[in-house]
Amino acid sequence: METRGEIVTREDLLLFINACFAATAQREFYDAPADGNTAHQDTLTFLHQYVCGNYRTFYARTLACSVNDFAKTRIVQTLLATGKETPPAFRAEENALLRSATRSLPPQRAYKLFAALRTANINNRRARAVVRDYLAARADATFDAVKYRSKVRAAATHAHLRLPGEMGAFLWGDHAKTRFQTPLFETFRQARYAKEAVYRLPYTVAEGLAIKHGIPRAVFLSGIAPNMTKGERERLLRSAGDAGVVLSADLSRMPLTRLALYALSLPLAEREARREELDAALRGAARRALRQAPLDLPPNGTIAAVLDDSYSASGSEEKRRRPLAIALGVHYLLCEAAPERYKPFWCNGTASGDPIFVIARGSTDLATPLVHALETHPALVLIVSDGYENDPPGAVHALVRVWRERLDPAHVTAFIHANPVFAADEYAPRPLSPLVATLGVRDAETLAVPLAFARFVGTSEFAALDGFLRDRAAGFVEKE
Repeated sequence: METRGEIVTREDLLLFINACFAATAQREFYDAPADGNTAHQDTLTFLHQYVCGNYRTFYARTLACSVNDFAKTRIVQTLLATGKETPPAFRAEENALLRSATRSLPPQRAYKLFAALRTANINNRRARAVVRDYLAARADATFDAVKYRSKVRAAATHAHLRLPGEMGAFLWGDHAKTRFQTPLFETFRQARYAKEAVYRLPYTVAEGLAIKHGIPRAVFLSGIAPNMTKGERERLLRSAGDAGVVLSADLSRMPLTRLALYALSLPLAEREARREELDAALRGAARRALRQAPLDLPPNGTIAAVLDDSYSASGSEEKRRRPLAIALGVHYLLCEAAPERYKPFWCNGTASGDPIFVIARGSTDLATPLVHALETHPALVLIVSDGYENDPPGAVHALVRVWRERLDPAHVTAFIHANPVFAADEYAPRPLSPLVATLGVRDAETLAVPLAFARFVGTSEFAALDGFLRDRAAGFVEKE
């Protein structure tokens, strides 16, 4: 049995991990516009300081739990700022987790982290080593020096680094007086003075120079298209079309949530015209996600999903349609994970005929689809919702309570609530019922990790949680 201290620790850790899955300090649908992101920032600052100060070992091992990049950078920065508090016996593991976590970040996130270290005046030996090791491990340091020139320069300056080859002269030298042997460096130098050289640069570098040279947007996008990365093409599909430029992107390689966001951004008429293409791409993305992280589902029985397509699923201005995209992504994940056993139940029925045509509208009536889901006597009910149930409020809790007390006293049916929205006033994603485990989720393709934590919610398994985090940390470090 757990001690009282272990119960508190387990609950604190699960609260924090859920926040790290869902929270990005961006405004959510129900947040007051006047508050901006202040409430989220204050809540997250408290959570990180509290957990780091009281459970440092667990706090560091959270880096291995597929938390979102925003949380990962916050954890790395907090650990680097408080290195004196690291237990000597844990220092080697914490250092390894810091290196692995930093290398796992997208480059723009990593350089933003280094800028935050500089702003916060965190410049101890370990912080400098993290920056040094990251830059040394980059597969194409020359590309980074061009694409993130000011950020690389600031990081190298802050960490007191000596850079190899021509990189130092490129970052700090006078380009008007220096010719470079490194082709990409020389191309960048020439592009400052010649329009034609702009089109031989990476898109994000060339974009600023195109504005400087006064190149029209449509002309620039047409010329630079061959140099765009897969991610850049995906992000520019809609805006390029508005500029009159047709960009093609390989939907068969797009991550599941990003693909769902793209599909939902299309008008219904275009979705209908491309229905087979979009459906095939979403199914393929779900299969790829499952190969990377299979879902731990009950081996027998129906898998029912209650999916929220109410108006609040349209998200905020900063996270447009993200809750709805995660619901759509989870639908396709379950379609591929348990095709013979899976049954979807949408909140407002906008996708009753075909999920490709789902739209966010209406009030949040979760009770009706939950009743239909329970009629199948499922082994698992997965509810994907922001937790703001209003038609009527509290109905999910009442239904689950009656189901447990009268119809399923043996708890054959498991209930899990996957919530993509962080509620600052709750310090966690908003729950629907104390009888339902609520898990934060940032991307549909990472659902497997939150589901793995479901068994630790409301149980007496502190030792199992400790072992789980220890194993995740060991595998994370070895993978790097």
